[in-house]
Amino acid sequence: MTEADACATEDLLSRAVGGESAAFTALVRKHQRLVYSLALRMLSDRHKAEDLAQDVFLQLHRSAASIESAAHLLFWLRRVTINRAIDRLRREPRYEDVSLEEGLLLVSDACDEDPLLQRRLRELVGRLPAAHRAVVLLRYQEDLDPAEIARTLSMSINTVKSHLKRSLAILREQVGNTAAMGPDGTASRLEHAPTKHGSVT
Repeated sequence: MTEADACATEDLLSRAVGGESAAFTALVRKHQRLVYSLALRMLSDRHKAEDLAQDVFLQLHRSAASIESAAHLLFWLRRVTINRAIDRLRREPRYEDVSLEEGLLLVSDACDEDPLLQRRLRELVGRLPAAHRAVVLLRYQEDLDPAEIARTLSMSINTVKSHLKRSLAILREQVGNTAAMGPDGTASRLEHAPTKHGSVT
């Protein structure tokens, strides 16, 4: 986020807290793709993602006065979206019965040139336990580092790193696409790919 963008967001936030409905509407429009995209990747259902996104912004409307900055707003939106999605998934037993070995999602625009691989990866997302899915999404879709992920999900950095390391190993095993891997066995091409925040397909 650029300094100018942060200032514009904070101006909207201040006006929204002051009761200006147009400013809050502008905040929603500015961040709805990010929220919807995270919800969609977590829930794998467009209607559920839309409902969850609406709930997140309703909560934001009630909590706007507690948001301190543009960076804090992004942190808040990611955390609330992920936590609401995890809560919803935990009410659906089919997600908890699947082990990590059975799937992996890696959200990256680097897969765009290989539609079959991209489709396979997106099929696998629905089979990951909610917490593991959240870690991978925040790393590869939102481009957060392990410390930021740990803070967002309230887990240790070691746990985050362990999930990511295991996920890359599972990617090699499940997808079998060695072209996506670097010579040292890491997902270098995918790891360093530019991320478009809030991209939705």
